[in-house]
Amino acid sequence: MHSRNLICAWLRRRLSEGMWSKPYIRLVTAGAILLLCLGISLLVPRGFFLIAAGDSVALGLFTVITAVIIRNARAQQGRTRLFWTFMAVGFFMWTFNQAAWFVYEIVLRRDMPNPFFSDVILFMHEVPLIAAVALAPHISEKGKGLSLSALNFLMLLVWWVFLYAFIVFPDEYLWLRVEVYSRNFDRLYLLENLAWVVSLAIVASGSQGSWRRVYLNLFGAGALYTISSEAMNSAIARGVYYSGSVYDVPFLASLLWLLWTSLQAHKWTLKPELPPENRSRWVMLAPRLAMLAIISLPALGLWALLFDDSPLPLRRFRILVMLVAMMILDASVFLKQYLLDQQLVHLLEETDQSLLNLQRLQTELVRREKLASLGQLVAGAAQEIDTPLQAILSASELFSANQSLSTEQLSMAQKIAHQAGRTRDLIADLLSFARQNPADKSPVDVGAVLQRAMHMEGLRLESKKIRVETKIAPGLPRIMGNQNQLFESSLQIISNAMDALEEVGGGNLLVSAYQDGGDVVVEFSDSGPGIREPGKVFDPFYTPKPVGKGTGLGLSAVYGVVQNHEGQITCLNKPEGGALFILRFPAVAQAAKSASP
Repeated sequence: MHSRNLICAWLRRRLSEGMWSKPYIRLVTAGAILLLCLGISLLVPRGFFLIAAGDSVALGLFTVITAVIIRNARAQQGRTRLFWTFMAVGFFMWTFNQAAWFVYEIVLRRDMPNPFFSDVILFMHEVPLIAAVALAPHISEKGKGLSLSALNFLMLLVWWVFLYAFIVFPDEYLWLRVEVYSRNFDRLYLLENLAWVVSLAIVASGSQGSWRRVYLNLFGAGALYTISSEAMNSAIARGVYYSGSVYDVPFLASLLWLLWTSLQAHKWTLKPELPPENRSRWVMLAPRLAMLAIISLPALGLWALLFDDSPLPLRRFRILVMLVAMMILDASVFLKQYLLDQQLVHLLEETDQSLLNLQRLQTELVRREKLASLGQLVAGAAQEIDTPLQAILSASELFSANQSLSTEQLSMAQKIAHQAGRTRDLIADLLSFARQNPADKSPVDVGAVLQRAMHMEGLRLESKKIRVETKIAPGLPRIMGNQNQLFESSLQIISNAMDALEEVGGGNLLVSAYQDGGDVVVEFSDSGPGIREPGKVFDPFYTPKPVGKGTGLGLSAVYGVVQNHEGQITCLNKPEGGALFILRFPAVAQAAKSASP
């Protein structure tokens, strides 16, 4: 009594822990079902009850397997979902064939006709299964669309339909020869099953992890089904097979194995696991199968023309089928080549864009390092020069104020003071270039900064033939930055544009600001002569101006300010003429009320 209570308590505990969801419980259940089926097939005499039991169990298993595979497909993404979708299509066709058997033998209570209308569905159900394996979903293929996979599946489908129409169909419907038809159907169906099993063995040998378990279990179940199918066909040929007989037991065992695999696959993590160095060996499985299908057509056509001893109408039909299949497969090859060309062009465009981005990044890194190094050098040199320069400037001014100097001496003193002043301005530019450290930042209204800079240049524009236009989008978001640095940078770019327009006697300057996605974009566009070398305009000490009219540090300082604000600055020449500076800054959520132009 005590032992029985312990056993009952253990069973209750295991049931509360979800014992029936464990794999070994499913195996025990499958084994019990097989033993029950074996006992019924051996002990129950042949009759309607045995046939009904055999057909009902098989139909029930097919239905459950199809439902589980559909659930697996809905739970996955990408190529894994396509794999289970193909599997679901194949098992749905398999279930339809079994349902047809059920209707004939149970509902209508008729003997199965030979040939049977559902034989073609039974034959074609293997095609989606082969296509699912040929997908090789365990291989990660980034950027590869499903169009090529669908096209490979179409080519395999056409090939198997051709084989059925070429080998089986003529003796089934055109010129009924039951023995020839049955023999050809059994052999071709065996070839199809072997193709599926061999494909599973190939992909299983090149996979690992959960996918390897799926492939190996499908391989075992497929091999068992192939053996049981051959045994059943042999029994049918001898006239000893009937539904529910002992020949159905291995067949039901393969179905239970497939069901167990489908249930377990829902719990396994099915992700690409193949190492990249071994990938290329298995990627070409589906294309190679499609290539084999195309190559086989002329060989079969020659056989039908030279060696086929069938009646003339059958030979003509086979040649016609071969020509139609060649036409469809050739069209598929051309379409596949077109898709591959488009994919190659897309990859080349991506490679070219990646190369441009890499070159731009390399240029920016070199420029940043150059600016940082020169900034340290310039800061030290400028501070050392500034002290004696101030002394020279003060002494020259005092010397110029001396009334006892001759005209020549006074002129010389004024020249010294003028050159010292120019040197002082140069030192100021150098120190401004060197001080590119991050400053305090706050939300800045870019529109207001641009309006202020344009107002500062307004007095200069009155005497020049320069027309200025501003286009600042309303509700422009603010950017996080330092208002003074942004103002000085805008003033520097506008000043450079003014200098360029003065060289050609005037022109137009357009300053615009707008939002582009999450960025605020500022553009300075002029109608001047353009820039000789736009790629070097931000390099320190580079200037297209004559000697004495520029240090080449202004735009370098602007570049540093933009980088400190996590932005981007680009310079280019417009096709219609003139220079264009484009500044991009990341926007913040707060919007600004832009001033009207």
